[in-house]
Amino acid sequence: MQSDVPAVGVFCPTFLKPEMWHVYRQIVGPKRVQIEAFAFKLENPDRFPFARIHLTPRSNFRWARRIWYQQILHSPQVALPSEWAAFGKLARVCQIRLLHIYFGNNGVFWLPLLRNREFPIIVSFHGADVAVGFSTPGGQRRLRQVFAEADLLLARSDSIRASMIAAGCNPDKIRIQRTGIPTSEFRYRPRTVPDVGQFRLLQACRLIKKKGVEITLRAFAKFVQRRPDSRLVIAGDGPLREALEQLTEQLGLGSSVEFTGFLGKEQLLERYYQSHLFIHPSETTSAGDNEGIPNSLLEAMATGMCCIATRHGGIPEAVEHLRNGILVDERDAEGVYRWMNELAGNFPLAVDLGRQAAETISQEFDSETQIQKLESTYLGLIR
Repeated sequence: MQSDVPAVGVFCPTFLKPEMWHVYRQIVGPKRVQIEAFAFKLENPDRFPFARIHLTPRSNFRWARRIWYQQILHSPQVALPSEWAAFGKLARVCQIRLLHIYFGNNGVFWLPLLRNREFPIIVSFHGADVAVGFSTPGGQRRLRQVFAEADLLLARSDSIRASMIAAGCNPDKIRIQRTGIPTSEFRYRPRTVPDVGQFRLLQACRLIKKKGVEITLRAFAKFVQRRPDSRLVIAGDGPLREALEQLTEQLGLGSSVEFTGFLGKEQLLERYYQSHLFIHPSETTSAGDNEGIPNSLLEAMATGMCCIATRHGGIPEAVEHLRNGILVDERDAEGVYRWMNELAGNFPLAVDLGRQAAETISQEFDSETQIQKLESTYLGLIR
C-alpha cells in the first residue's frame, strides 16, 4: 500500500450475498483510499472478486450469546470481548484509518468496538436495518447507542434518513449517500414496440415480501389475458420462491412466467435490454421492513426502460409519476395492471418515460459521482 493512500476498512458479515452489487461497487470503486474488506464468511468469490478480504474470527460461545440476548434480554446481539478485540487487532495489522460498517444491525453487533475504537467509524443504513429487529425496548436502546457512538451515519435515501431521525438519531450526524449506477455499463437504449403484442416484462429482486412480487404476478395475470403472447421474467431468488412459483401455477400463468434465479451482471443486463417494462411494486411488511431505493430499479431506469413502481420508501426520490416512470400505491395490483395495459397501448409514452428515467440516473445516481462523494467522506473523517 502506498504510504499516502490511507486504508479504509469495510465490514459486511457475508462477502457478498448475490444481490449486493451496490456494496461491491462501493468497495471496488474508490481510488483515493485503499479498501480492506472484513467479513465473517466468504461467498460468491467469482461473482465479486476482490483481493483484500480478511475473515474476522467468531467466538465459539456465540450459541450461548444468542440464547442470552434473544431469549432473555430480548435484545440484538453484540460482539463478545474476544471478537471485538480480535477485530481491532486485525484492523491494526491492516493499518486501518477508518472503518465503514454496512447495515445498522451490524453497527449494533460491533457496539463494543465503537466504544473502544482507535479510528473513526461510519455505519450506513439501507432500509430494513432501521426497523427490523429493533421493535423491543432493548433493540431500540441499542439502535440509539449506535446513533450516539458512531462518528457518522450514512443513509441511502431521504426516507431512510427520516426513519433514523424518528428512531432517535441526531439529524446532524446523518449524510445521504446514494447508491451509484455505472452508467458506462448500464447504457441507455430506447425500446421499440414489440411485434404482435409480445411484450416482455421484468422484475429483478430478492424474493422476499417487501419486493411485492405477488402483486406483480396478480397484475400480470390480468394483463396476459388481453395480451396472451406477453411474458414476465422474475430474476432473483429467495425464501419466497417456492410460494411464488405455486401462485404462478394457481393463476394459470404456466409458461408465461420464467423464474431465472439470480443472474450475473451481464445476464441481467441482457434481460434489461430484452424487456419493455420493469415492475417493482415494493411494499412495507408487517415487521416494518421497507426499501431505500431498489438497485435493480435504478439499473433498469439507466438502460431506458419505463418502470412501474410504488409510492414506497425512497422510490419517489428516483421515480416521479409521469415524468420518468409510473407510481401506484402499495399493494395495488389493479393499479399496476392498469398501467401495464396503458403503457402497452401507448408505447411512445413508455419510451419517453424511459428516456427521462435514464437522464435522471445520469444526473443524480451516477456511480462515479457517488464514489467520489463517498471517498471525500472517508478522507474528511480521516483528516
